[in-house]
Amino acid sequence: MDDLIGLIAVVMVFGIPMVAILGGNSIKKTKLKAEMVKDQLKLEQLKHENYLIETEKMRLELEKMKLESPKDSLKL
Repeated sequence: MDDLIGLIAVVMVFGIPMVAILGGNSIKKTKLKAEMVKDQLKLEQLKHENYLIETEKMRLELEKMKLESPKDSLKL
């Protein structure tokens, strides 16, 4: 019985820090994944903004070409 109590004491002394270390790693991994998701979301928002800007630029260029087109036909 005394051996069992000694064994339990040793397991508790070394087991609790091991659980804390493993739990800490798990929390760090979760925080890192959350940060990665935030960064990916920010990147997707930037891509979307870039798409909108490029689309607007292309629309303006097309409008400019349409306005210049009648001038070209008059020169002929």
